Amino acid sequence: MTATFPDLHMSPRLLAPGGAPADLRTHEDRYGPLPPAAADDLLRLVAASGLTGRGGAAFPVHRKLLSVATAGRRTGRTPVVIANGAEGEPASRKDKTLLRRSPHLVLDGIQVAAAATGAREAHLAVEEGAGDLESALTHRRDPVPVKVVRLPKRFLSGQSSALARYVGGGAALPTYTNRPIREQGVHRAPTLVQNVETLAHLALIARFGADWFRTAGTAAQPGSALCTIHPPGGEPHVAEAPFGTPLHRLLPLNGISAVLLGGYHGTWIPATEAVSRTLDATTMGAGILIGLPADRCGLRETAGILRYLAAQSAGQCGPCRNGLPRISAAFTALATPGPQGTTRTDLARWAGLAEGRGACHHPDGTVRLARSALTTFALELDAHARGFCTEDH
Repeated sequence: MTATFPDLHMSPRLLAPGGAPADLRTHEDRYGPLPPAAADDLLRLVAASGLTGRGGAAFPVHRKLLSVATAGRRTGRTPVVIANGAEGEPASRKDKTLLRRSPHLVLDGIQVAAAATGAREAHLAVEEGAGDLESALTHRRDPVPVKVVRLPKRFLSGQSSALARYVGGGAALPTYTNRPIREQGVHRAPTLVQNVETLAHLALIARFGADWFRTAGTAAQPGSALCTIHPPGGEPHVAEAPFGTPLHRLLPLNGISAVLLGGYHGTWIPATEAVSRTLDATTMGAGILIGLPADRCGLRETAGILRYLAAQSAGQCGPCRNGLPRISAAFTALATPGPQGTTRTDLARWAGLAEGRGACHHPDGTVRLARSALTTFALELDAHARGFCTEDH
């Protein structure tokens, strides 16, 4: 039995109003208590809701929950839940904002995930705000204990196998393994790694049902998502919007030449294309929208991001050790006005060699960003070859 929510179209759904952190009493006054439910009932409910992960991959959540629960039954090992609040993506603010303003919604979601998978151990992994979350936990009486884990500040700390490795006592680096962590992760047990925003949605679905969840978004992509908006000349802010919302309603497009959609592992698209785009789970990545002012050079901006991504690699495989530094150096050369020689050809070749061959998807995301920049800023690239740059004139 699910609770009846007073406003089916409540917005925002996830963030406590007023900007102040919601204590447990305020949280329960707003959302009501978390109802108990059997694992099979929860799995059916989540499947009916159409919830997908909000960490970037947009993978169906019920399939992930089911695979961990099934692996637990098959192996006889009790599953482990890890709530991923790392948010190592420098341009993202959404998970930190959610954990600060609605911590108990995330903590509820952890309990729902544990109930659905049969887990008896749970961890909440964060880079910042660990003390406040530990304080919030002292006011709760949850069936599954949650331990707050402080992560090192690295881009890859939130990668799923890196998280499982760190929680298990190792370094926060991706692991080489033939078995996914949903089958063998922390303590060799099936491990669910789920983004904290996803877990917050899970807590609401457990309360109010699949039909309520589907009152926002589209039939194909139900629900809402938190987005970090970077307007040109303004401060970044976090907004919640239903899927299908036109991007121009979230990010003003006047005076910009391009939009970085999805963050550092995302894609550049021209502003003229962004006019007709909507918020889409398959392209939103980490939920980031960055507007590039028309007087800024997209090649230079991309070169700076690529340098960061190359420096943040784990350095454990060939694409990270060799490919990303070469791609970064080549792009830095293209971002400098002057003769380009074979640099474009070299960059294309190195991108092809790095893609799909890493221990994790870090090289893939880096290549995706570089390729999108070469397409979106093609005219600027030709101008650079002639010795001209938008930013210098």
